Amino acid sequence: MRLDKYLKVTRLIKRRTIANEACDAGRVLVNGKIARASFTVKENDIIEINLGQKQLRVKVLKVSEHSTKETAGENYIVVD
Repeated sequence: MRLDKYLKVTRLIKRRTIANEACDAGRVLVNGKIARASFTVKENDIIEINLGQKQLRVKVLKVSEHSTKETAGENYIVVD
């Protein structure tokens, strides 16, 4: 699954266009490297998101095409 879509489906970023813009600006890292919106997300990837004061680091547990608000958190775990 594309990185921008994964960020939207898991609700880490609310809209796909914002996720796409964050990737283009170099604010999203996957496994320590700047990732484009078209990057393919796989299980066990570490995603770092830097949006202003908010910095978030998560590990991908599973990749699913659809998720509800209740099940979105099951796709990743927050890593410090």
